Amino acid sequence: MNFILPLLRLCSLTTLMLLPLLTHAQQQVSGQVMRSQTRQALEGVTITASSGEQTLTNASGRFSLTVADEASFLLISHIGYRPDTVSLQRTQPGIALQVYLQPLAASLSEVVVTGYETNRPLLETAGALSIIDREVMQRFDESSLVRAVNTVPGVRMEERATASYRLSIRGSSLRSPYGIRNVKVYLSEIPFTESNGITNLNLLDAANFNSMEILKGPAGSLYGAGTGGTVLLEPRRATPGEKLLQAGTTFGSFGLQRYTASASVGSEKQSLYLQYTRQQLDGYREQSGMDRETLLLTATFNPSEKSTIQANLIFSDLFYQLPGGLTREQYEQDPKQARGGMFGSVAQNASMNQQGINLGLSQEYRFTENLKNTTAVYGLFRYRDHPFNTDYERNTNQEYGVRSRFVYNANLGAIPTTVTFGGEYQRGFEAARTYGNNRGRTDSLRTDDEVLAKTGLLFTQAEFELPGSWIATAALSLNDTRYEITRLHQAPAGGPYQYTRDFSAVLSPRVALLKRLTEQISVHGSVSAGFSPPSEEELLTSDGALNQELEAEKGINYEAGIRGYTLGRKLSFDVVAFHFRLRETIASRQDLSSIAVFRNVGATSQSGLETALGYTLLEDATQPVSLLKVWSSYTYSHFRFRDYQKDDTDLSGNKLTGVAPHTLTAGLDLATRFGLYLYLTGNYVDEIPLTDENTVYADSYFVAGTRLGLRRELGNKFALDIFAGSENLTDQKYSLGNDLNAFGGRYFQPAASRNYYGGLNLSYRL
Repeated sequence: MNFILPLLRLCSLTTLMLLPLLTHAQQQVSGQVMRSQTRQALEGVTITASSGEQTLTNASGRFSLTVADEASFLLISHIGYRPDTVSLQRTQPGIALQVYLQPLAASLSEVVVTGYETNRPLLETAGALSIIDREVMQRFDESSLVRAVNTVPGVRMEERATASYRLSIRGSSLRSPYGIRNVKVYLSEIPFTESNGITNLNLLDAANFNSMEILKGPAGSLYGAGTGGTVLLEPRRATPGEKLLQAGTTFGSFGLQRYTASASVGSEKQSLYLQYTRQQLDGYREQSGMDRETLLLTATFNPSEKSTIQANLIFSDLFYQLPGGLTREQYEQDPKQARGGMFGSVAQNASMNQQGINLGLSQEYRFTENLKNTTAVYGLFRYRDHPFNTDYERNTNQEYGVRSRFVYNANLGAIPTTVTFGGEYQRGFEAARTYGNNRGRTDSLRTDDEVLAKTGLLFTQAEFELPGSWIATAALSLNDTRYEITRLHQAPAGGPYQYTRDFSAVLSPRVALLKRLTEQISVHGSVSAGFSPPSEEELLTSDGALNQELEAEKGINYEAGIRGYTLGRKLSFDVVAFHFRLRETIASRQDLSSIAVFRNVGATSQSGLETALGYTLLEDATQPVSLLKVWSSYTYSHFRFRDYQKDDTDLSGNKLTGVAPHTLTAGLDLATRFGLYLYLTGNYVDEIPLTDENTVYADSYFVAGTRLGLRRELGNKFALDIFAGSENLTDQKYSLGNDLNAFGGRYFQPAASRNYYGGLNLSYRL
């Protein structure tokens, strides 16, 4: 027993002597991993130290790991995201790391989406939803959004003239002879669609935003009136830790010149992104040039752990010419010509001059871990000078609005529940004048109107995580729209008067159910109602006529789908079938002076199938060929008029005007470790009925495009992307943006023949 005490003293002394060495032999590292674009926490991310220690992030994206002192870096990896490394040599002890992962374009089903206010992975979102991110947009030359949007099933974008966009979701172009209607567009938390129902998407450049989320079918339970769908745009922002200067230029056929420049600075507390773009084009057709400048400024501030503030400013100056529609004979003879005659496009200088500025400010405030609020306020000013073939329009529009929503997470018994509720209000005032067009100059005043548009909604949604991997959603909104039109002048006779049209408040419910069959596959179904009042341009047409009989569209949509992965996660799929029944369908037709007029034509039945498939043959950053993937999207549309009596003719059963029964887009993506990349894309569109009577069709066509480029790091500071490409490789003669029910047979708006482009982008890290 006498030796025990000395032995204990020796062990204690040895331990005290070795303690400093043991302390320095390991270190504690902690942090949080989030998605780069949305700053949403990522669960299940693998954290691996270079010395071999490993852990996973929790539901809040946080991790804590004890690593050996010799560990030099952490590898951050997660399925569906680009891996990242964090150096431990430059990390100060006790400082929590902030890591932001970029999603892979090949694994969109892993990306967290904001649609339906769920902030869930796409595999847990009950609804038909597609995402177009930066990598999809950069498959093309970014001079137009059309080619990127048309990679999505169920969605169709057309360009009647350069920068004159028309967007159709599930056949909604029937009431859109020009512009975008029946589709609600948001920029971040802010409505981009104005209170009068018009969306001037052409004021934006494709480089202005990071992603587009497209919700198909009625989503009025959260986003207000609309029977077509909803588009959520996420503007470009600086990511934390980013200090970057970028400049780029593109030159191409038909006088294409494009310049971009941007600066971005980001930290954990704040970020700033400034971007300028300029695009000019002579155009494929006569009288089809364009010139657009945009300035984008976005900022993010985190004044406290509970608050995040975002600000947006977009200024745009847009000019483009309108070549006009051609008859089939003119189209076959010379597709480059513009509309001729007494009211020809060249003679009347048919064109659009438009300037606009949008300002928005939003704050997300997290009261507790379970309750948060996001409130956004915005204002806009827009001026339009628009000589048309048969008249001349000038108008200004001022608008402000607010949107606020609360999100509360709780347990209803043992069931995790998320409740979302809030409201939105928009108020716009427009001064609109129409004149006679005397060879591109204003003639005598025809009408002078003041239009006050007010629209608003209240919404609520409850989401329940049920046992057995079920997720149930129930949502409801109350929508209201009101127009007050004051006519100050009307030629040739008639005094001032007022006209008020109030579309009564309508309830729009939505219920949805999702079942997670496995970790990689889910099925979903939903029923939703839609309500879409006429836009101001449908009530007050460009000839000054008031369309007092026009009623709002109402419809109900049923859909079911399945999405996920299989074959070792190499094959991704997203399939949706739907049936939409629409009442009081609004359709357009041109009158004798080529002015678009609108009327309700009864009911339509719209059934369809939308599929998106992708197969990754190879994805390994260590191999010479780092990525090889094929993908496709297919849309089948069985759209019919159900109850349509036009004068003495019964058109019930006819195909819906402007909708192709079949569309197919397919592509191949190839990338190498060296930085070389190749994109191939093909697009097939079936023949399209151009009249309600189905007597005239646009021919089917197939077009293809390619882009070849090289991305390389030049030292530690510079990165270069040099590229070249071609569109319409097949040199197909086709019409993109047909004029439906056009007077005088002028249905066709010819698209460009085979064309080429090339350019470069240079980045400098500060």
